[in-house]
Amino acid sequence: MTATDLAAPAAAPAADVVQAVDWVAIAPPTVVAVVALAVLVADLFLPPRRKPVLAWAAIAGLVAALATLVPLRAGDRSTFCLTGAPDACSYTADHFTLAIQLLVLGGALLTALLSVTLTKDELPAGEYWFLLLSSAAGAALLPASRDLATLVVALEVASLPAFALVGLKRGDRMSGEAALKFFLSSVTATAVTLLGVSFVYAATGTLHLTEIAGQLDDVPAQLGTLAKAGVALTLVGFAFKTAAAPFHFWVPDTYVGAPLPVAAYLSVVGKAVGFTGLVLVTVVAFPSYADVWGPALAVLAALTMTVGNVAALRQAPTRAWSAVRLLAWSSVGQAGYLLVPIAAAAYSSDDQVGATVAYALVYAVVNLGAFAVAAVVARTHPANRIADYRGLYATRPVTALAMGFFLLCLAGLPPGVIGLFAKVVVFSAAVDAGLGWLAVVMGVNVVIALYYYLRWTAVLFRAPEAAPTEEAEAPVRHRVPAGLTVVVALTAVGGVLLSGYPQLVLRFAATTLF
Repeated sequence: MTATDLAAPAAAPAADVVQAVDWVAIAPPTVVAVVALAVLVADLFLPPRRKPVLAWAAIAGLVAALATLVPLRAGDRSTFCLTGAPDACSYTADHFTLAIQLLVLGGALLTALLSVTLTKDELPAGEYWFLLLSSAAGAALLPASRDLATLVVALEVASLPAFALVGLKRGDRMSGEAALKFFLSSVTATAVTLLGVSFVYAATGTLHLTEIAGQLDDVPAQLGTLAKAGVALTLVGFAFKTAAAPFHFWVPDTYVGAPLPVAAYLSVVGKAVGFTGLVLVTVVAFPSYADVWGPALAVLAALTMTVGNVAALRQAPTRAWSAVRLLAWSSVGQAGYLLVPIAAAAYSSDDQVGATVAYALVYAVVNLGAFAVAAVVARTHPANRIADYRGLYATRPVTALAMGFFLLCLAGLPPGVIGLFAKVVVFSAAVDAGLGWLAVVMGVNVVIALYYYLRWTAVLFRAPEAAPTEEAEAPVRHRVPAGLTVVVALTAVGGVLLSGYPQLVLRFAATTLF
């Protein structure tokens, strides 16, 4: 026996454990993470007057990450797969992943444009851009995660920097309080999620979502209760992340206390993170327990949309209330609509999940636009009350028209046609699944929401409370930074384009995503 013969048997097992990394598939979150580290290191060496360079570096990094999505359109790609089990992969770039990564990275890019002047004047630039990019990297990783360990890690990478972003206004009591509430609620959600994941692993012996789906069909009777408890706890953990009632209590104070661009980021990207995780664990990992999570999510959807809209309705007549707080309660109500198709997937097919993706894309465009207009108003009225929007059309007609369009889209009224179509798609998902009672609840809530959206829209076009005097014949116009102007313009054009060609987004509602 030669030395070569002795070495041959040892070489084969070594080859079996080698992982080939698909760098094209993992490029979107990787690019964002690398740019985040580069920005953090560069901040150490740049003089204060050169700090604005960090903002443009972060924006360029997000644009580059969006560009890496183009090669992924060719087909599904997977990497970090188990040897001998090609379907059990930790990272999969499929149609669903591509849509959510487009939403997340696009939302982060618009947030970055909103933040250009804010970081220069109010917040530490290096820390802000590092935290924002780090959170965006985790959010971009999450839709591609196909095992529970990667899913939880991505969720925390997206969430942990967000705590610091909320409390980054040093010395601001409201910002610190908002960060603390956000931190405590998120830590509780993580603890519950990890407990649920451990129960699921104990019952199935695997963490890969596709293998969990197969193992749950054959769980021994003595482990059945453990498996159901794991499914329920995992759902509760993600319900915290999605701000579903009764786990929504942190939202209003967090949005009001956070810097305005951060509140915009949480309302879109933060919400997308929670709903993406919820879709993956329910539709991909737990289809055999649809009788458990289906009714639970249907009730959560009805409760969430009702709580959010009723709370917004209570404050709408009070003009002293914060516009950001009203948008916060509106986002809770919108979260209820986003839950409807996921609940419907338990009763019909996972094709219903496409309606959630379509609605999330539409909501991201118009809600970021509304926050961009709020940022414009906040430059002259820091309190950002509903009353501060009175007469906006007289001073900034284009901005007022854009805000009116965004509010009508959120309400689902023409000319915000895309908002109407998105609500019809979600409504149809409930009806097709036999959830007639949920469709009725949604219809009632849409009518309730019309009141505060239309009331706010009317304020934009009313005459200012005080007529100009001889000493001040015309109001002073403050120059709007280019970043704010670009975001308002992009979201307005995007909303109009989608209203004219709704099939650009609504095709997701009729597409099999998994």
